[in-house]
Amino acid sequence: MNTLKALTVAALAVTALAAPAAALEPLSQEKYINDRLIAARIADRVRRSCPTINARIFYAYGEARKLKRYAEQKGYSSKQIDEFLDNKQEKKRIYAVAEDYLVRNGAKKDNPESFCRIGRAEIQKKTIIGSLLVAK
Repeated sequence: MNTLKALTVAALAVTALAAPAAALEPLSQEKYINDRLIAARIADRVRRSCPTINARIFYAYGEARKLKRYAEQKGYSSKQIDEFLDNKQEKKRIYAVAEDYLVRNGAKKDNPESFCRIGRAEIQKKTIIGSLLVAK
């Protein structure tokens, strides 16, 4: 009887340990990660389009590393993370959400100042986007 009880406890423990991994939502649906990837894309578009705003490259690199650690701590493997980041459809989705945000906030393709306005506002509001940017 003691052996059966021990096996049952061991089986429950293994099941409990495996459950979080099985319960992981797809990375494409993980809000915290996606919000930060979208913010990074918006910041990148602003810095490329606005001549008076630069990226905080070292800070952004550090934030990217933190984001990867966050995903790993939630239980995603390095392989899952890399596959998600390399997935062309996911990139298109993230880029589309970022472009929509920029357009809704007044960005116009041939108007660098429209991107500068967005960047300065994000910096002033101390948003995630703004934290990745610095005015020259």
